[in-house]
Amino acid sequence: PYWRCYFPNTQAIIYVVDSSDTDRLVTAKEEFHSILEEDELKGAVVLVYANKQDLPGALDDAAITESLELHKIKSRQWAIFKTSAIKGEGLFEGLNWLSNALKSGGS
Repeated sequence: PYWRCYFPNTQAIIYVVDSSDTDRLVTAKEEFHSILEEDELKGAVVLVYANKQDLPGALDDAAITESLELHKIKSRQWAIFKTSAIKGEGLFEGLNWLSNALKSGGS
């Protein structure tokens, strides 16, 4: 895919999911896991933002974890944070986690 030109030397993946769009979660999961299978991304740390938490009906981080099957990720560090980009909530907490994960050596 088009994104492969950005893969070399990637140390982290930030994956943003629209927590309010349950119809597209299957597609989001498929795309997410296809990215994780890329050879050049094998060692990358993963930060998932469960975004749009400000909207009614948005799934929480536990539901997004289940939908994306994050529990199946065993070979790398990952974390999920509830966010609202509009309100600026959860964004810095996720980036702080990512910074610490990269400092500690990733996977």
